[in-house]
Amino acid sequence: MTLGPRPTATRPAVAGERWFRRYPATSAPRRRLVVLPHAGGSASFFHAWGTAFDAGTEVVVARYPGRHDRLADPCIDSMAELTEQVTEALLPLLDVPVTLFGHSMGASLAYEVTLRLAERHGVSPAALHVSSRKPPHRLTPRRLHEQGDDALIAEVRRLGGTDEALLSDPDLRDIVLPAIRADFTIVGTYGPRPADPVDCPVYAYLGDRDPSISVQDMSGWADIAPSHFRLDVLRGGHFYLQDHRESVTRVIDARMAGRTV
Repeated sequence: MTLGPRPTATRPAVAGERWFRRYPATSAPRRRLVVLPHAGGSASFFHAWGTAFDAGTEVVVARYPGRHDRLADPCIDSMAELTEQVTEALLPLLDVPVTLFGHSMGASLAYEVTLRLAERHGVSPAALHVSSRKPPHRLTPRRLHEQGDDALIAEVRRLGGTDEALLSDPDLRDIVLPAIRADFTIVGTYGPRPADPVDCPVYAYLGDRDPSISVQDMSGWADIAPSHFRLDVLRGGHFYLQDHRESVTRVIDARMAGRTV
């Protein structure tokens, strides 16, 4: 679907600057890639993506509250509220075509933002890219967020992708735990929900040794993608992105530019 007129932001532009770390294109951007990190993740995980795309692409990575330079901002533990705030902050950036990429929890968030943009603002992304997360109608609720700190840390370690120093040092762990618990509350209380379709192509990515998601699970994203769906399976676990950053960003870059991959 062609991007419609730029909606009028209902919140000050500064909200968008607080919510997103932007890596400006070297020329006036022709498109934007909006990256939504995983549970417990931050914009810094995707720092290298900032220079991985062509000169016409501006990379925009979400900065969730309660971590790094938003450490003083209250954490959000509701998918509905996170979707609301991310969508509103995104509105001023819709002057060029926008592609969404979400990893793990970020995939569910990207899907919800896509629905919200269409329902409230009449806008669809150029494409939705989802990574390492079951589709909304195949999710099974988990109560991990109701367990103690040790259980949370054990799950974060099992999935990988988090600096071990943050988990091993008691002082650092106390700093990051509130954000981790808030994110796992979102993960544990979201879905299953109806497979409402989106009006854009959907591309899915999965590591072949992901401990929580199978190829069959990931294939279920096709149910919300009536226009186009493709699944790419790469070697690796839940954070296959760490070993395949160049190949994944190259594929996304090509797809944003309209090249068949």
